[in-house]
Parts: sequence; C-alpha cells; structure tokens
Amino acid sequence: MFPGFFEWIWDGGHMLFMGGLWYALGIIGLGLTYCIFKAAIETAQGDGEGHGHGDEHH
Repeated sequence: MFPGFFEWIWDGGHMLFMGGLWYALGIIGLGLTYCIFKAAIETAQGDGEGHGHGDEHH
C-alpha cells in the first residue's frame, strides 16, 4: 500500500518503516551524488588515470 490510498493508516509501525525507508534512500542518494560529482570534477580536471589506454602516468 502507498500513503495516498485509503487503506493506509499512519500508525507507529508505518511511520517507523517509512522513516527508515526514506533515511536509507537518502543516504544512498547522497553517496551516489557525491561519487558522480567527484568523478565529473576529476574527469574535467584530467586527474583520471585512463585505464586500458596504454597510459602509464604513475
């Protein structure tokens, strides 16, 4: 059931479940956003290593 449907009752169990769900999704979303922005910035600055292209810049 979803919160917009008439069978949904906002009792403690549902509030705890939905709170935990959105907390976990928020953490995952923030982590993915951080990784995407970091990769984009490093790519724009040319700090990436370029694996598989024969570049040995170590």
